[in-house]
Amino acid sequence: MTTTHAFWLAGAPATGDDTFDVTNSWDGGVVGRVSVPTEEQVEQAVAAAHAVRGEFAATPAHVRAAALDHVVRRLAERSEEIARLITSENGKPITWARGEVGRAVSVFRWAAEEARRFNGGEAQRLDTDAGGTGRLALTRRFPRGTVLGIAPFNFPLNLVAHKVAPALAVGAPIIVKPAPSTPLSALVLGEILAETDLPAGSWSVLPVPNDRMPALVRDERLPVISFTGSGPVGWGILDSAPRKHVTLELGGNAAAVVLADWSSEEDLEWAASRIATFANYQGGQSCISVQRVIADASVYDRLAEKVVAKVEAQVTGDPWDEATQVGPLVSEDAARRVEAWVDEAVAAGAKLLTGGTRDGATYAPTVLADLPDGVTLACEEVFGPVLSLHRVEGTDAALAAADDSKYGLQAGVFTHDLRTAFRAHAELETGGVIIGDVPSYRADQMPYGGAKESGVGREGVKYAMEDYTYERVLVLTGLAL
Repeated sequence: MTTTHAFWLAGAPATGDDTFDVTNSWDGGVVGRVSVPTEEQVEQAVAAAHAVRGEFAATPAHVRAAALDHVVRRLAERSEEIARLITSENGKPITWARGEVGRAVSVFRWAAEEARRFNGGEAQRLDTDAGGTGRLALTRRFPRGTVLGIAPFNFPLNLVAHKVAPALAVGAPIIVKPAPSTPLSALVLGEILAETDLPAGSWSVLPVPNDRMPALVRDERLPVISFTGSGPVGWGILDSAPRKHVTLELGGNAAAVVLADWSSEEDLEWAASRIATFANYQGGQSCISVQRVIADASVYDRLAEKVVAKVEAQVTGDPWDEATQVGPLVSEDAARRVEAWVDEAVAAGAKLLTGGTRDGATYAPTVLADLPDGVTLACEEVFGPVLSLHRVEGTDAALAAADDSKYGLQAGVFTHDLRTAFRAHAELETGGVIIGDVPSYRADQMPYGGAKESGVGREGVKYAMEDYTYERVLVLTGLAL
């Protein structure tokens, strides 16, 4: 019998009138059945969060930090269980699922640490001009209000953590809306949060269908929206709520640039290994997976040979197998879309070096060369295990090619030259430039976000805490400074 999972309404378990099934994309089996909140229950959650916002903002730092510490401990204790749940609902290979749980543990740990030191205040003497004699300004940060956190399917625990942990750290109530295809990890996080002493109403986990989200997005009691997902949906949210504080973590078309000085056998082995791994990890379903490889002509042929060989060596198949590196996509429809984009590129003249086949929801790791301008793969985020190789002449052309995209999330530049590293940092219009590695590197405590159509705002625990709060100045008068 399939278990029906309750959702979390104002910190307590609840069930609605309807349910939906969560399935595994590898074998099509039903993983669990999830109860759907009614409109009245969603209203209860929003009203409770709005009502508790003052109380929660005023909670002592040690109370919030203790709750976050508890989450750290319990996630670690239940790590294997949760990793297996991620694989069940997402299709992610078990080894990558374990890595995701480990990252979520770190996110909550950093949030606990930041909660203890955040918002100590900054004093500024104002008597630098005569009119400020005897005056001192004290600046502190205060929550903007309740956060609506909308999470995607590709990291169903860690990207929820990136919304929940910073909100709880600053004392901002949060309503989490997990992706419909992968809500189970977020509901388990709710189980753990329910074990803490956080105020009732300070958090809810609501698996609301996507077609009911516009009303929540427009609700004035939810002044902060943190969204991770597709560009069209994200920009639609921003357009529909122009007076809200909106953070968007959207798509990418990430480039790995291999320059002429990265030329030894050891260099190219490292670059090829990293490119092959991170073009295909999570089935390529990461905003910073390697989609484009831009290589100087002097190293292109040697690199291409190594990349193809290492991509072909990726173990693809059953996500439960400890050896599997590439599992299925989140659904067969997602794999069909990837297949259609590759077929379009090949028909237009792209050279298929390896891959290009689909089996249900699994798409084989694929490498293309000579990708024509204008095909979908050249312009959009594939969100699948597909990369294209591009030959260029010199650093100028390489950096220009990397920046020739409407997206700007992260870029990787393989170079040993420090001046080139600083040049790439200055010239590439992206949220991050990774030197000596692929664009897929992310440390969860660093600022993470994009430029151009990759979004607005930044995540990373401390940076999200700043994003969820605003400065308020207190001016003291008549002081002897």
